[in-house]
Amino acid sequence: MKKLLFTPGPLSTSRTVKEAALEDMGSRDEAFIATIRYIRNALLQLGQVSKEEGYETVIVQGSGTFGVESVISSIIGPGDHLLVLSNGAYGERIVKMAVIHKLPHTVLRFEEDEITDPAMVAAFLTAHPEVTHVACIHSETTTGLFNPIKEIGALCAANGKTFIVDAMSSFGGVALDIKACNIQFLVSSSNKCIEGIPGFAFAIAQREALQKAKGQARSLSLDLYDQWYGLETSGQFRFTPPTLSMMAFRQALKELEEEGGIAAREKRYRTNKSILDNGMAALGFKQYLKPEIQGHIITSFLYPEHPAFNFETFYRKLSDRNFVIYPGKLSKTNAFRIGNIGQIFPEDVAALVKAIGEILQEENISI
Repeated sequence: MKKLLFTPGPLSTSRTVKEAALEDMGSRDEAFIATIRYIRNALLQLGQVSKEEGYETVIVQGSGTFGVESVISSIIGPGDHLLVLSNGAYGERIVKMAVIHKLPHTVLRFEEDEITDPAMVAAFLTAHPEVTHVACIHSETTTGLFNPIKEIGALCAANGKTFIVDAMSSFGGVALDIKACNIQFLVSSSNKCIEGIPGFAFAIAQREALQKAKGQARSLSLDLYDQWYGLETSGQFRFTPPTLSMMAFRQALKELEEEGGIAAREKRYRTNKSILDNGMAALGFKQYLKPEIQGHIITSFLYPEHPAFNFETFYRKLSDRNFVIYPGKLSKTNAFRIGNIGQIFPEDVAALVKAIGEILQEENISI
């Protein structure tokens, strides 16, 4: 029996997606170049935008963090100032990028169990006219909350700011209209809700904003403009591409369409979360976040207060049963996380909850 990954990524993938990565592919093969075109256009469609409307897809080799850093280090110009909205580890990762690249920036922090408050953002933008770019995490995987990117995007548009959204763990599992949310740069990766395998990230960018990045990147390999220009003019990557990951991703996109698109996938993920929430509540577990700010991507559960509970033992016993969960990243309390995304289905979630109940019994833990 294969292990099921109840994590925020890498995720469990279908057999057919994995099989699509089994055949070697040359980076200059016409079939591969056609795959690049297909993926770039398909991602625009998932974001409800098009080239005709002035949007582009830029694929960047590496993990999702590579994609975010490519955007952050390329589009902030010498006279620009970045505002990072942070309420978790991934917002803080953008802050670290800004520090390393010596970008003028400010951080507006919120508690990790609170969403980014649009009213506070509005007041900050009014008080700090030097801000030119705003970065926000959509699904903050530290806890599982969803930040209100549509409201923040409207504020950015009203104040003439460039809006950058890290939609790493949400894109493909949540309906997102990039234009309606006033997003100039949205970043995600191959191994999240589209259910591909790791290997690359991508930025869906407003062309006009992207072209302003020409010549101002602080890295050769992460130069977002040059990466786009190369893909646009030759159809090829500047450096060795993730050929097998991209062939798998093409298959994953087809399977997303066959499932019924983002709406159907979001429905499955929400069903997974409902079964998880109800099952864990019946066992006595408490969630870290209030329901009204929580997304359906991943759920944080507090450690039981029972003295016999040991997370390492709990994790190992679940893994022995072929269920893989995720440790917590909270700064204020101990918690673990369970993802609702990937090639997992309601019956898989029910089996996970059953296994958790069995382990509690084995360890004589009452909650």
